Amino acid sequence: MVQIHKKFSNDQVKDLFRRYIARKIKRKYLQEILGIKKRRFFQLVKEFKSNPEEFSICYSRNKPTRKISEDLEENIKRELQMEKSLIENPNTPVKHYNYSYIKDILEEDYRQRVSLPTIIDRAKRNNCYFPRAKRKIHDREVLTNYPGELIQHDSSHHKFSPYAADKWYLITSLDDFSRFILYAILVAKETSWEHILALEYVLLNYGTPLSYYVDSHSVFRFVQGRDSYWRNHYRLTDQANPQWKQVLDDCKIKVSYALSPQAKGKIERPYQWIQDRLVRACAREGITDIRLAQVILNKLINQYNYHWIHSTTKEVPYVRFQRATRENKTLFRTFSITPPFLSTKDIFCLRAERMVNAYRKISINKLEFKVSNAPIHERIQLRITPEKESGLSEVRFWHKDRFLGTQIAKNSDLNIVQF
Repeated sequence: MVQIHKKFSNDQVKDLFRRYIARKIKRKYLQEILGIKKRRFFQLVKEFKSNPEEFSICYSRNKPTRKISEDLEENIKRELQMEKSLIENPNTPVKHYNYSYIKDILEEDYRQRVSLPTIIDRAKRNNCYFPRAKRKIHDREVLTNYPGELIQHDSSHHKFSPYAADKWYLITSLDDFSRFILYAILVAKETSWEHILALEYVLLNYGTPLSYYVDSHSVFRFVQGRDSYWRNHYRLTDQANPQWKQVLDDCKIKVSYALSPQAKGKIERPYQWIQDRLVRACAREGITDIRLAQVILNKLINQYNYHWIHSTTKEVPYVRFQRATRENKTLFRTFSITPPFLSTKDIFCLRAERMVNAYRKISINKLEFKVSNAPIHERIQLRITPEKESGLSEVRFWHKDRFLGTQIAKNSDLNIVQF
């Protein structure tokens, strides 16, 4: 309904009604001027005729504002103060208030319903509010038409729990078309092996994608001048193959590199959503163990993938992903072990090359292996698959396309950390 008092003064409306009563102006023109319908018009004319002197188009609300309970007031205040303590902590990645998260917590944990404007109003009253900075619009957006056309892969290093002693790494893979998060894990230390495990999970569970999209981190890319320390360089940028890139080469997967953080906006936004809620949830639970934080992360990923409508696609990521798959509009291809490889351990592994000596032995980190059928004075490749739980690695020996056998060694003896 049009609010007449915002467009006209009392005297202006009274004058129009007097002219109408004197039949100097027709009703339909007066309705058009005031922007009201017939019923509202006759109601106002009746009020004017009954008391022209006291008539007023201004009104006051006679419906009292609904008050919330004292218990709810205290819960809102408690959650706002918790948010404030996280923001003021320089070691956490939380930089702004998340009132939607507070609303969800009140509904899920306290079983109390409250509107978002009410929470924001209480935030302003309790000095727990500041407007967000205006985000810069980026135009370096990667557009895809199929699942598997591009997988955005990245890691983030933050103190995800204010009660944890150390910062953790969040490694995530996201399908660009559907925004479906294929992989997400928290690790204490970022290594090439952790990123290779992410590749293995995605390829074995969803298939082999067309390409990956990453930044220029040293795990993904060799950059001359940054990753080399000698003045006389023998390898230029991309002429050295990092461990992670070698796995992609074996799987015939393309890789593209983002030249700026803005270019990776699609994965940065889900990261922001996950980080905000992960930090807040870990703070509420007093999490100190990365394994417990992983449980919380799994719940958040489930919410994001299966329940939340993405702001850009206007669809739930899983629904969008599955619909395209059912319609056979996907570029994921079935993963298979191609010759000469015999096992997934020959593909998803760490690699090293060593020269065979006259005794058919090779050494790595002062640890010797005897490879009885290896050719003397030739280089053979070691494909290493370490296990965290057992602390052991399986070392598989290859010469060109010929499998030479396998041996077991301790991770510590191989110095897996160097990979």
